[in-house]
Amino acid sequence: MTATKTFPAQQRIPATYMRGGTSKGVFFRLEDLPAAAQQPGPARDALLMRVIGSPDPYGKQIDGMGGATSSTSKTVIISRSTKPDHDVDYLFGQVSIDQPFVDWSGNCGNLSAAVGPFAIQAGLIDPARIPDNGLCEVRIWQANISKTIVAHVPITNGQVQETGDFELDGVTFPAAEIAVAFMDPAADDDPDASGGALFPTGNVQDRLDVPDVGSFEVTLINAGIPTIFLHADALGYTGTELQDAINSDPAALARLETIRAHGALKMGLIKHLDEAKTRQHTPKIAFVAPAQSYTASSGKAIVASDIDLVVRALSMGKLHHAMMGTAAVAIAAAAVIPGTLVNQAAGGGQRDSVVFGHPSGTLRVGAVAEQNGEDWEVKQVTMSRSARVLMEGWVRVPV
Repeated sequence: MTATKTFPAQQRIPATYMRGGTSKGVFFRLEDLPAAAQQPGPARDALLMRVIGSPDPYGKQIDGMGGATSSTSKTVIISRSTKPDHDVDYLFGQVSIDQPFVDWSGNCGNLSAAVGPFAIQAGLIDPARIPDNGLCEVRIWQANISKTIVAHVPITNGQVQETGDFELDGVTFPAAEIAVAFMDPAADDDPDASGGALFPTGNVQDRLDVPDVGSFEVTLINAGIPTIFLHADALGYTGTELQDAINSDPAALARLETIRAHGALKMGLIKHLDEAKTRQHTPKIAFVAPAQSYTASSGKAIVASDIDLVVRALSMGKLHHAMMGTAAVAIAAAAVIPGTLVNQAAGGGQRDSVVFGHPSGTLRVGAVAEQNGEDWEVKQVTMSRSARVLMEGWVRVPV
């Protein structure tokens, strides 16, 4: 008699698929995860990779919730906060598309906008704190980088208001505006951030020597997310490139990744160049240029007089279709500090906000910075995003 073959069952896990800013991700309440995945480690990483559909040698994530881009291969875990004066703890996992790892080294600024709405809808906020109409302030502890984010979530008739007329370049449809403040965003509490200085080398500009590639003027900054800024023209670019111009050029991507790895080493984020292969999420690499007119990916005309500079940034080895929220924090922080490459590209001098052009359009970001002696402190970076629940229910994962 032939034995009956058994197959693994699938477990159902409550989850919500959300857009936040120009990213999408799968959101979980910590308490809803299987017991083994409620703690950091291989079991959690394996579960999240299977949910997203990674690692996928085809690079498509067909058998999962991921969208085969850095903007859509994301997971979020939310729980009631263990920190005083905070509502929820927010943990972000950037899932590699084709490699078997989850990068926990940084935050996602775009999905930060969805954390407040999710927390309210998931019952993680005291109902007494939620107004019938108006704004609900949600204080978020960003557990990856040990920082505070404050989200102001619009409420109508006691429920999160998702629809509205706020337009965000890189997002097709308008939605309700969510103001997000990144408090004290320099990485001074991040043990991985080279001692945590805003400028890890102590300089607003440095020279980065990359063997067999070149020598570059750079600004290395820890704000929002560790970021390496370069001049666009030093790379042979104008700063107005769209995704295909960069992402269709494997040699250019390899060169930029080599520069990123050497920048990570100079910032003290890694000890050996090989470590950059499994630390794809941080640092980011971006190139800047003075304001120029160009046509965005949507066909929208961007006029030089409407912006202060142009910026292009890479995420997980590819040019981002718009701008990562955490990189926007770094851009704002660098823009308001005289002498950085970003500040110089924006025209130099003192400022408290910046409007920059990216592949999908423009973004305005405000920043408050103070100088104490020779050191700079960034007190707050603010921007407006939007968020929306796309689907809610359960994800199914083979046991």
